[in-house]
Amino acid sequence: MNIRKTGYLKWFRVPTGDAMFPGETLALHAAQECSSKGRFYDEPTSSYRGEYERDRDRIIHSTAFRRLMYKTQVFVNHEGDLYRTRLTHSLEVAQIGRTVARAMRLNESLVEAISLAHDLGHTPFGHSGQDALNQCMQDYGGFEHNLQSLRVVDELEEKYADFPGLNLTWETREGILKHCSARNARELGSLGKRFLDRTSPGLEAQIVDMADSIAYNNHDVDDGVRAGLIGLRQLQEQKMFHQHFEIVKRRYAGLEGRRLIYEVIRGMINYVVTDLIDHTSAAVKALNPTCIDDIRNHKKSIAGFSAEVLDLHQGLKRFLHKNLYQHEQVRAMNERTKEIIGFLFERYMANPALMPIEFSRRDRSDNKTKARVVANYIAGMTDRFAIAEHERLN
Repeated sequence: MNIRKTGYLKWFRVPTGDAMFPGETLALHAAQECSSKGRFYDEPTSSYRGEYERDRDRIIHSTAFRRLMYKTQVFVNHEGDLYRTRLTHSLEVAQIGRTVARAMRLNESLVEAISLAHDLGHTPFGHSGQDALNQCMQDYGGFEHNLQSLRVVDELEEKYADFPGLNLTWETREGILKHCSARNARELGSLGKRFLDRTSPGLEAQIVDMADSIAYNNHDVDDGVRAGLIGLRQLQEQKMFHQHFEIVKRRYAGLEGRRLIYEVIRGMINYVVTDLIDHTSAAVKALNPTCIDDIRNHKKSIAGFSAEVLDLHQGLKRFLHKNLYQHEQVRAMNERTKEIIGFLFERYMANPALMPIEFSRRDRSDNKTKARVVANYIAGMTDRFAIAEHERLN
């Protein structure tokens, strides 16, 4: 065991090697625990787990992570038990991310921790809930779900006697903050610096960003078919789906129904993940980085698809936006959920005592501070709780 200064905020005790990930097994440009920027609050290390493993475990045991079970991905949670939630989505992102990390000799535990935490700040009702809460907060600093995820792990989780939040490592927090406005970045010190300098996060964070896009793009196809909002004939007009549909039909001539859809989606995921690994590995080789800072100082994201696969991937995204996310049934649901968020915000701002005591007693010295407390409370709600609160207060 040795003690070194991290350049972050405090001294930080680290093992002499990377627990579970000896330095020689990771790529030079991977996130190495021995060069971590540490935690905000000093803590003794674990005898059996690496620091990024501890981050992952804290995230799994957090209240915000459990709530993801009842937060929607596309469809409101109570509309069906088989649709994806933020929790199942996060697990799927982690699975894809770990596959890529292992293939590229990156830090698998860090990728898993970022994957599981990346949606902790999402509101109820998916993107429509986020848009509604952002609209409510326009005069009070706005609402960004990535920044809210960071706020959850830094401040809002109340699990430990020695510090607020989860006290995650700097690298996990870097990966959680996928996007950030310049205004907010200026208030985040070293964590926000890359958004002002236009540099990149570590490759583990970049991989999670890509895994997130792969997961929701392909699995929303499954949910859309299950909901009856998009059909097989319609999907065959989409280039990516059509290519893999033809491959499956040639291999399994009599296959029909759910198994046919699953095989096509499985093939699409394998196709884009393989391309992501191959294309990103080639880009890394061309850059020839010797440490993670070489990745961070690169102006553009290194993780990505080849031009051909990017075109197919974006084509599927456009198809889903037009035929699923903009479907009249989904739009009607989204309008209803926006009304619920707006109503709750208005009522809590007018009477904070309607919130639980741990929120109603927080600092409300000015309207901006009070609005942030209200936003924190609403963002933490599950779909069904928000609906129940709307009914109770209405």
